Amino acid sequence: MKIAVLTGGGDCPGLNAVIRAVVRRGEQHGLEVIGVREGWRGLLDPPMHDRLTQEATSGILHLGGTILGTSRTNPFKKPGGAEAVLKNLNALNVGAVVAIGGEDTLGVATRLSTLGINVVGVPKTIDNDLSGTDLTFGFNTAVQIATEAIDRLHTTAESHNRVMVCEVMGRHAGWIAAHSGIAGGADVILIPERPINIDNVCEHLVHRHRSRGVKFSIVVVSEGAKLGGGESTVNEKLDEFGHIRLGGIGQQIADLIEKKTGFETRSTVLGHTQRGGTPSAFDRVLGTRFGVHAADMVARKEWGKMASLRGTQIVSVALAEATSTLKTVDDAFFSVAEVFFG
Repeated sequence: MKIAVLTGGGDCPGLNAVIRAVVRRGEQHGLEVIGVREGWRGLLDPPMHDRLTQEATSGILHLGGTILGTSRTNPFKKPGGAEAVLKNLNALNVGAVVAIGGEDTLGVATRLSTLGINVVGVPKTIDNDLSGTDLTFGFNTAVQIATEAIDRLHTTAESHNRVMVCEVMGRHAGWIAAHSGIAGGADVILIPERPINIDNVCEHLVHRHRSRGVKFSIVVVSEGAKLGGGESTVNEKLDEFGHIRLGGIGQQIADLIEKKTGFETRSTVLGHTQRGGTPSAFDRVLGTRFGVHAADMVARKEWGKMASLRGTQIVSVALAEATSTLKTVDDAFFSVAEVFFG
């Protein structure tokens, strides 16, 4: 059988580990693998693809990004897009698609599955917000990068007696902020799951500075955290999945803290550095395990399912389960972070 593998949505550390594992395990199952370029866009007209072999994927395990390229293309938003995907898969004699992506990419995979396309999913997102799996690859690397940045901000904050606000990724889920904030010793963590009460934030900081005699503080905020009931956006342009471009909440928080407390405050936006560069050892291993399991699912014809980490085991779960709801930070986990606020 010939299978196609694609990577969609934002790039993510560990994608190449998954691709390499699908190819290596696929060849052991007698599968021929082609790589679709630029996500679902590569299955529209004209289709863009290359043959993937063990030799072609050798030496990519440690590389960031994706050798296949990626895009935020939604074929269901294109006139005749779904039909073009079906037509091109048939023309290429592809018997199954391994889709590596987050809620949007796997959401498309779920819809295509209902149209009769044999689809297997692999969960990818640094936000760690996919249901159906305990962790997604890329998340560990993003947390490590954010934690290192927070560590570095500590020294300059202490040197200048400043409040430093660090904006990290996280549109709807604050997992990166919560994990890196705890690991980096942040004094306040702000996440999308909880509306920001700026007066409470300032009260925490004033108590820390004046009652405890500390002269600096670290605030970590998710890019999707809401201030005053609305999102902070760079512009109103939407992508093909209806997402607005977020950004600016860190600077807003910094300005308000300085205005309300009188403490000198600076903002740093980590942005795309969180998902670029070399994947951590954990993400290389998890991506490899996901890729091997995805190829095994193809061999077993487990269509409409996704590789998932449950505890320490890799299992198969329904794609519909993985894309039905977002996995957000729960109160029990966040209560651990709150112990260290103020």
